[in-house]
Amino acid sequence: MSAPVTTDSVWNEVGKRLFAVLSYVTPKSHARSAGIVYTVRDRVLYIGTGKDSWKAKHIVRNPNVALNVNIPKRIPLLPWIKIPDATISFSATARVLPIDETDPSILDPLLKGMVDDPNVREENVILEVRPVGDFVTYGIGVPMMDMRDPKKAQGRAPV
Repeated sequence: MSAPVTTDSVWNEVGKRLFAVLSYVTPKSHARSAGIVYTVRDRVLYIGTGKDSWKAKHIVRNPNVALNVNIPKRIPLLPWIKIPDATISFSATARVLPIDETDPSILDPLLKGMVDDPNVREENVILEVRPVGDFVTYGIGVPMMDMRDPKKAQGRAPV
């Protein structure tokens, strides 16, 4: 029996977080990943990055990416007991947007008040990441004790 996850419950968890690992592929088909900070609007993730960053350069050439959101799990009052993080992973398509083509309400959480700095606007872009397929989860919507049993802890929900 798999974990009882729904699309809404997964989006709720993704929306509570701000850090994930973005995976992408280089032109020579080498897998790469980078930690990113994101914000969510209308079930789309937005990531700020340098215009000349490898992430932006590689995504322009190949928009197929994957994200992994980790959710730390701890037992209250017993923090020394190690419990694996819950995870949400999914495939997505990404595109690189100039700052001027991005909704201003998305920019402030990503650029932290530097949106009016001309250098910041010139040197950065926004990655728009749209999930596709299914969310694959581990430990979402299940008690911590059930995380010991992969059959109970694994879940899947349509994007």
